[in-house]
Amino acid sequence: MAASLWRHRFLVLQMARREVAGRYKGSVLGLLWSFFHPMLMLTMYTVVFSGVFNARWGQNGSGGTAGFALMIFSGMIVHALLAETLQRAPLLIVGNISYVKKIVFPLEILPAIAMGASLFHALVSLAVLLGAVWLVNGAIPATALLLPLIWAPLIVMALGFAWVLASLGVFLRDVAQTMGLLSTVLLFTSPVFYPVSAVPASLRPWMALNPLTFAIEQTRSVLLDGAMPDGLQWAGYCGVAFIVASAGFAWFQKTRRGFANVL
Repeated sequence: MAASLWRHRFLVLQMARREVAGRYKGSVLGLLWSFFHPMLMLTMYTVVFSGVFNARWGQNGSGGTAGFALMIFSGMIVHALLAETLQRAPLLIVGNISYVKKIVFPLEILPAIAMGASLFHALVSLAVLLGAVWLVNGAIPATALLLPLIWAPLIVMALGFAWVLASLGVFLRDVAQTMGLLSTVLLFTSPVFYPVSAVPASLRPWMALNPLTFAIEQTRSVLLDGAMPDGLQWAGYCGVAFIVASAGFAWFQKTRRGFANVL
């Protein structure tokens, strides 16, 4: 798995760049849309959730109106990173039939290309978030440098899910229709709009099974609270991510033999 991704790393980077550019091709503002969208979302969260609803994060308010918006926005960035990849995965092979039938192409890198495009938009949103943190708090915590350690296992795990979904999308076309629903379910069952501490104790073990729970909570810790990540939980999260990715890659490689026949 790692050898294949490393061997085709330049192709992944080139095609991911082309995909990002192609998404905004023909628009007047081009890539500037990738900046305007997260800025608009952050403003909306600030006005709606904090201004209109007068909501607060926990008992201490987490910095009041702006702090609540930062909490929401940070959770949405992590959710979008996974959700965008999952929604696109079932159509990766179906939408690139020529790669399957006509030329020799490393099909296993298609999920990595989709992840690269999702990561680009997540990084743009992250830049907006860091700017907002600096404006609100006057400084960005030094622990923000640890964010790549938090996101790395999530990206690896997302690739594992994407390999499975890309394969299933060839044989079961209904998979693509369910991903939008699954993304919505993940949004409300993940600690995006609320902290894990607000969930009843009896439900917290179930929330721990959510692949987004650890990533969202630790992203907030290092970016907003200036706290160190939980090393033991991080190690376990990395282990699970590696298992999911390895199993997903093995499944994809085993089932890819039937892609041409089905397509």
